[in-house]
Amino acid sequence: MYDEILNRLSPTNQARLKKLKITSLLQFVITHTPKSYTNTTLSQDLAINRNCVFKVHTQDIQTLGFGNQARLKIYATMSDFNQEPLFMNIFHAKAFHKQLFAPDRDIYVMGKLELFNHHYHITQPKVITEINTIRCHFKTTALNTKSMQELCKAFVSVENLLLCGIPNHIAQKIYEIFTPNAAFCVAFSEKNALPPAYLHALKFVEIYHHLALFSKKRRYFSARFKCENDINAFIHSLPFSLTQGQNQAIADIKADFCKDVAAKRLIMGDVGCGKTMVILCAVMMCYPHTSILMAPTTILAEQLYEEARRFLPPFVRLHLITAKHKVPTQEAIQSHFIIGTQALLHRELELENLALVMSDEQHRFGTNQRYILEKIGQSKDDDMQSLFRESTPSENNTKPHVLQFSATPIPRTLAMINASLIDMSVIKDLPFKKDISTMIIDKAHFKEMFMHLQNEVAKGNQTIIVYPLVEESESLDYLSLNEGLGFWQKHFTNVYHTFGKDKSKTQVINDFARDGTLLLATTLIEVGISLPKVSTIIIVAPERLGLATLHQLRGRVSRNGLKGYCYLYTHQPTNERLNAFCRTLSGFDIAELDLKYRRSGDLLSGERQSGDEFMYINISEDETIIIEVKALLKQQQQTH
Repeated sequence: MYDEILNRLSPTNQARLKKLKITSLLQFVITHTPKSYTNTTLSQDLAINRNCVFKVHTQDIQTLGFGNQARLKIYATMSDFNQEPLFMNIFHAKAFHKQLFAPDRDIYVMGKLELFNHHYHITQPKVITEINTIRCHFKTTALNTKSMQELCKAFVSVENLLLCGIPNHIAQKIYEIFTPNAAFCVAFSEKNALPPAYLHALKFVEIYHHLALFSKKRRYFSARFKCENDINAFIHSLPFSLTQGQNQAIADIKADFCKDVAAKRLIMGDVGCGKTMVILCAVMMCYPHTSILMAPTTILAEQLYEEARRFLPPFVRLHLITAKHKVPTQEAIQSHFIIGTQALLHRELELENLALVMSDEQHRFGTNQRYILEKIGQSKDDDMQSLFRESTPSENNTKPHVLQFSATPIPRTLAMINASLIDMSVIKDLPFKKDISTMIIDKAHFKEMFMHLQNEVAKGNQTIIVYPLVEESESLDYLSLNEGLGFWQKHFTNVYHTFGKDKSKTQVINDFARDGTLLLATTLIEVGISLPKVSTIIIVAPERLGLATLHQLRGRVSRNGLKGYCYLYTHQPTNERLNAFCRTLSGFDIAELDLKYRRSGDLLSGERQSGDEFMYINISEDETIIIEVKALLKQQQQTH
């Protein structure tokens, strides 16, 4: 379609687009929207507090002050308004101003009309030589203003916008932004910004452009295997009943696995919702084909491995791969379920029977890591570039099913969900109610918090204290883990400490779980560690952490219905983001907050997982526009 539009342009305008590196009309509309307008249309009335254009006859001029402080007072009459007097003031006047406003001249002036003491005034008027024109002004580009004007006139038309799939009412608004009339300029000048209807049109085009590109991004692959096992017997063998949310997620996965197309689904559930059981059910659906699960930490991988050993039938062969395992063993290749850390990415696993690839706590992995994991079971004739080519499922290009699990998606993931790039199941209910009080504290509240810890210890409960750094830092105004260790050891017994590079951290955490009172650690305990006796967590310098990480850390308490407490120790007690975090326990609300504060990131390339990507639309606030655009695209796909 773009080629058709491009062919209508002159070679000069085609060259201009190439110079701007523009590859579509919608891209041009979004990136080169006029930033302001100059309207020299002669005013038809005396509109107060508006920018006006008048033909005037200068009568008298006075100079007040000297040098840079010089001011001109000009008396004139308005030719088209019965010679109504007009007083003009020019501050910091230069010599040329006296020539422009010399007495007994007919000139055109432009400026904001004001009324003082029953007289009309314009401050800092501008003399214009061209009337009844409207000029667009653009941000600095490789083209000059005249070239941009000519390009816009030829390129941005209602007809061309309709060819791009934009609805007529939106196309009309976009056309008026680039080819404005006097009424549009008046509306723009009121707030020096686009009126709401026109801003809506730009948001619509921007998200339409992105989602249209998404539709061309390869998503569908033929599945390596259909996995249609009946797992009711396995579910009934569990020593507990699954929640409604777990059952629905399992049903969604089962429906995916029965299709010829490889599944790509995100299972989103809050901390403690029981995602592990959903993982095991997915493994049973794929049996006897192989399933792989990648976890972000050794501790979590080992925990999931033990859970699998506990609940899966004995005929399901399991294998654990971490940094300790240097080479893949024959046992790994012959296993039905392989659980591992990122060490999986560095093993040459030839798994011809691979049916399912999973990542737990997927927000902890980068885009490239998830891609490499998925590629383990991908056909050799497929490559990275193929992900960006339009395609339909084929037998020559097969992939395993892909499931991603997360308690709190990063903003990029949530934006992908909104863009329908990935299917989603939501586990909203929990096996038990979370009861956690979250409080922001500073030095003034330390004594109160200390007494709380003493009371919790007396009850037999445990506490985790999360420090931002292990060693002292001159750039950070907080104690490090090592600096705080002596204080806690002085006042409490059985104090344990560990950090990310600690080779014995797994043993330390296990010892703490059995015998400990306090655990001092870094954010390594963010995910996957089950410590049922922990009632309190203290997070030092929480403003340094993302909301997803804070939510995961808070999820370490109240794991089995125990009353939980989360203290955010900060020098910024009025921090807006932290206060918003305190007001909700919902991982879904946290994801929305994270999206609000971090934005959506780079959705198309996946190179940047947060930050400002859109120029006009706000993913966290403009859901109705996204829904409107997605409905239109669906209708267009069905039509074609």
